[in-house]
Amino acid sequence: MKIAIEGCAHGELDKIYDCIETLEQREDIKIDLLICCGDFQSVRNNGDLRAMAVPEKYQHICTFHKYYSGERRAPVLTIFIGGNHEASNYLQELPYGGWVAPNIYYMGRAGVVKFGNLRIGGISGIYKGHDYLQGLWECLPYNQSSLRSVYHVRSLDVFRLSQLNDKVHMMLSHDWPRGITAYGDTEQLLRRKPFFREQVEANQLGSVPAERLLHCLKPDYWFAAHLHCQYAALVKHEDNTETKFLALDKCLPKRRHLQILDLPHEYDGDKLLKYDEEWLAVLKNTNHLLSVKNIECHMPGPGGNERYIFTPTVAEKESLVKLLPSMIITEEMFIRTAPIYNPKAPKTAPSNPVLNPQTSTLCEKLGIDDPVQVIMARSGRAMTQPCGDTEILLNDANEKTELGSAYKTPMKCSKLSLPAPITPRKNESEETIENTTISPTTPLLSDSTNDTTGCDTPVSDRSKKSFKRRNMSIYNSPEEDDSVSTTSSSLTDMDSPRSCKLPCRGSV
Repeated sequence: MKIAIEGCAHGELDKIYDCIETLEQREDIKIDLLICCGDFQSVRNNGDLRAMAVPEKYQHICTFHKYYSGERRAPVLTIFIGGNHEASNYLQELPYGGWVAPNIYYMGRAGVVKFGNLRIGGISGIYKGHDYLQGLWECLPYNQSSLRSVYHVRSLDVFRLSQLNDKVHMMLSHDWPRGITAYGDTEQLLRRKPFFREQVEANQLGSVPAERLLHCLKPDYWFAAHLHCQYAALVKHEDNTETKFLALDKCLPKRRHLQILDLPHEYDGDKLLKYDEEWLAVLKNTNHLLSVKNIECHMPGPGGNERYIFTPTVAEKESLVKLLPSMIITEEMFIRTAPIYNPKAPKTAPSNPVLNPQTSTLCEKLGIDDPVQVIMARSGRAMTQPCGDTEILLNDANEKTELGSAYKTPMKCSKLSLPAPITPRKNESEETIENTTISPTTPLLSDSTNDTTGCDTPVSDRSKKSFKRRNMSIYNSPEEDDSVSTTSSSLTDMDSPRSCKLPCRGSV
């Protein structure tokens, strides 16, 4: 099995697929799967551009809309996680994953899927300490605060991934796990990115929850992007297992943004994309932990009187499989939920969430809640069905379909009341990372992942409830102004041990 790994796509699908085709012809190989590590930018139309947290000058339609409309088809099965520059309104329709276009699959806020015998996990977004413990409260229409916080990693997603017991072969994240620079050639990295030095030396470069998942799940491979540079590392765990880490650049000429991974035949299997029964069982077991409130929501842990281990039993996984007619994720599930791209249409920000049938069908079968539907039900608002009151012109047939107006769903989610953990006192030494389990009750306080390659601007009017707590300065640390990195580097062979073999050389 041969897999192509892409760093930050930034909507340049045409260039990425052209690069893959060039590699296939030059090396006489066939790529079975393309994995993108965030900033995918699944922008369908001008309205989606207004749902991206980027300045006006970076709001480019790029090429995804061609694959959404049917003008083109992805030549290779593509799966991706979200980053910090996404059309968040579209991705919020698919919190548990789904097709965003034929042959292009989004893994959701967090998720696990199988491709053949390969088990792939991923977590979308980036880590910001001030939003980590909050519920999934963001909903259209976004304000200047929620436009950014909507893509910030939440403790619920990390807690769910920490419940996995079966082997995860490959993990994806957008930002790097914190501390990963200790396992590779740090000096070479700092020569290329000297402005990383202060964060590296203070152990503040990267995501704290991703670091904990790295040592908890111990996957064979971990791929990331976000910082717009290639970096390889080898992490040796206490049980003598290893994780090969590789971060890749963004899709630009003469950048190391694409890498081919050659896996043994034992992973081939049927080479079909399938649901993972353990992950779906975890979603079902933890549905009651879902909160849509703009307040801190602590996950259960030892010492309370509630269940805090939700790793599914064999019986729970078997019963879960019976709820679905098939575990294969077929692209026939895809449906357009917004108008296709019209160059003459204005950039009008979307104002109302759209019901995606992929999400509603999965939630109904599993008996779980869609966060956006819960928000809408609480507020008394109505979700619109695909395409709302507009007309959509399908490219494969000159036929116009006018769809219904509103959909309302009852709220099933129940809130679990748990005692809040004690916040560490100021100057208290940092907790030791466990190599076997994640302590779900420990709040992640430091806002350690700096958005060093994006386009965020400082936000001073964060519309959140204030709480009096110790270490208030940590919670109120402003987001740094980001600039797009333009540093390029020469192309040399990868130094990652046997993890990647065919670097993409030159521009396409």
